[in-house]
Amino acid sequence: MAHVGAVYHPRGQAMKIAFQMDPIGPINIDADSTFRLAEEAQARGHELFYYTPDKLAYDEGRVTARGWPLTVQRVVGDHAILGDEQTVNLAEFDVVWLRQDPPFDMFYITTTHLLDRLAPGTLVVNDPFWVRNFPEKLLILDFPDLMPPTTIARDLATIRAFKDRHGDVILKPLYGNGGAGVFLLREGDSNLSSLHEMFTGFSREPLIVQKFLPEVSAGDKRVILVDGVPVGAINRVPAKGETRSNMHVGGRPEKVELTERDLEICAAIGPLLREKGQVFVGIDVIGRYLTEINVTSPTGIQELERFDGVNIAAKIWEAIEARRA
Repeated sequence: MAHVGAVYHPRGQAMKIAFQMDPIGPINIDADSTFRLAEEAQARGHELFYYTPDKLAYDEGRVTARGWPLTVQRVVGDHAILGDEQTVNLAEFDVVWLRQDPPFDMFYITTTHLLDRLAPGTLVVNDPFWVRNFPEKLLILDFPDLMPPTTIARDLATIRAFKDRHGDVILKPLYGNGGAGVFLLREGDSNLSSLHEMFTGFSREPLIVQKFLPEVSAGDKRVILVDGVPVGAINRVPAKGETRSNMHVGGRPEKVELTERDLEICAAIGPLLREKGQVFVGIDVIGRYLTEINVTSPTGIQELERFDGVNIAAKIWEAIEARRA
């Protein structure tokens, strides 16, 4: 069966598009959202360039990247055809995609500062200024009525007091991703001190602790928003014996409809996302609660396209083309 984006014929003016992303070689072309965005851009007649974030530089007034002209094809093991390596001035591109995965450390933050310098001539998606100021687990603090009880702290006494108030809790690194380092601590669990010691031993960052939501057993919903508007959702169901529903750790994607509560959450956060240039966002909803707003490198496009038969990548490019116009 042809992919939902395979028959699109470009109508607008061709643009030069650069993708700042993790190495393209090992990606899963049936799941990777960046690959899908590149595939759709190519179908629309745009010119592609690819580089890894370590090849981004500030060089005597120019923001440059060393990388490769890119052609993509849906062929496992031969999905990325690279041209000759070259150094480009990113100010000469129409759009730069900020798509590398966290950890959201100083390396990541520095790339956002450099990409900031391309405005207003080059559109960076998502807007790096607000990616830097809206990390996944911090932006939800602007919407306390939508989120579960939460504390962000490095101090063990604060975390312990929160756990005493709420019983079962989820503890995780504030700037992690993909389900790495996520722990469920049941009421009476004696491992909090050891986990705190482990985390603080290798990182100066705080931890985030949330009241455990038993509804996660029925799934953790990923809702995709394009320019602040919800376009669909997938449900991620934890594997047997797992609390985490992330697909990186074996979560199973399922077709799901948006509920009235999901639409209420999107209506509350959508205008802010649109205003701040967050074109492609994935939010996480468990039961009635918003748990994360993912703006750095959200995923889920391909799974949603397969379930709903809707070209989500095209919707994202239409939003970008409208902003460029």
